[in-house]
Amino acid sequence: MSQTNNKIPRRVIWGIILLSLSGEIAWAVENQYFNLFIYKEIAPVPLYVSLMVSITAAVSTFTTFFMGAFSDIKAKRRIFLLVGYAFWAVTTAIFPLAGILEPVILAISIAILFDSIMSFFGAMANDAVLNAYVTDVTTLENRGKLSSIKELMFLIALLIVYALSGYIIEAINFYNFFFLIAGIVAVLGIPGALITPEPKNLVPNELGYWKTIKETFSFKFLRENHDFTKIQISAALFWIAFNVFFPFIIIYLEFRLGIPLFEASILIFIALLISIILAYPMGIVVDKIGRKKVAVGAVIIEIIGLFLFSFGRGIQDFIYIAFTSSLWVFGMISFNVATRTWLKDLYPEDKRGQTHGYYLLFTILGGMTIGSLLGGFIANIFGTPYTSPEGVPGSIPPALLFMIASFMMVLALIPIFLAKENRKKNN
Repeated sequence: MSQTNNKIPRRVIWGIILLSLSGEIAWAVENQYFNLFIYKEIAPVPLYVSLMVSITAAVSTFTTFFMGAFSDIKAKRRIFLLVGYAFWAVTTAIFPLAGILEPVILAISIAILFDSIMSFFGAMANDAVLNAYVTDVTTLENRGKLSSIKELMFLIALLIVYALSGYIIEAINFYNFFFLIAGIVAVLGIPGALITPEPKNLVPNELGYWKTIKETFSFKFLRENHDFTKIQISAALFWIAFNVFFPFIIIYLEFRLGIPLFEASILIFIALLISIILAYPMGIVVDKIGRKKVAVGAVIIEIIGLFLFSFGRGIQDFIYIAFTSSLWVFGMISFNVATRTWLKDLYPEDKRGQTHGYYLLFTILGGMTIGSLLGGFIANIFGTPYTSPEGVPGSIPPALLFMIASFMMVLALIPIFLAKENRKKNN
């Protein structure tokens, strides 16, 4: 879309607000409360949670690549947004129906299937097409404004979900909670897609589908761009360690530390709020002292925060747990800011959009699949035996998850130390 006066149309802004808020609420719920539902309503087996997280991470990653390329070839965005958000709502609503099935293995299989279908539509609409749309309808002069709106919706969604989800689930139960979230996705997402205008001057990609995919990813590019690859490896190691414990955080707080769901959700909300406030000026710090120093500092904070967090023993340590969880959330956000900025410095000017796909490969596909599976195995082997009220045996995730994640974080420092920071102006 040509923006000769650099003014973004109001319809575009409102469309991005509605679509972003809708999608980020859905993703935030999927990232934690789908896991908690499986654990509480189907089977208290951490490895089942890990399988769902890893499979859906793979689905989301490949959907983003393939459906993003398909959208480029068709030179269409609006129809993908509309279909994606509509079916995203439907699949969110049907997910809890897996909980009424028997035996357990059937219920788990259907839950993973439903989450995978939901992840397909969510990744298509939000991760692939909406991100491309932001680029389509902006210029270098005004892209930051629309991107900042999208990021703001992400933060607002996180705060809304963690502030209210625990209370709502306790008030109306899991099943009605997911129906409510589906309604929110539909009420915000579908109108957002309908008011969003199709980008002007968007032309079909003439390379062809498979050639487009092949052109996007190349081992030759990774070999030739050493610092880029080192940062990606560091990010992968960071997110592998992070996902050893993160899919189980609400489960751990409720079942290991005895903190009720509402208070557990509020605790994460507090950690997020404190960390977001502290991380707000981090972009300025990254520009002032450098990406490398901030990234190293962030990993060290993450290591300390996770190690100290593992010593929290229950609701009587609420303030201590809130403080230490704020440390590891702040470390995560700071690492994100530093490494994403550093990577963007190294994106080839003619392949910025394509090159971002590597970040998904290393952090989402690599980090979430390997990390969550490792965490599930650890929790199954070293967790405390537990039997659900329905008589299904399982285990409660141990504090060992956080200690192991803390030690694994050290590995993320090695590629960062080896990478060179070239702080030349990147236009």
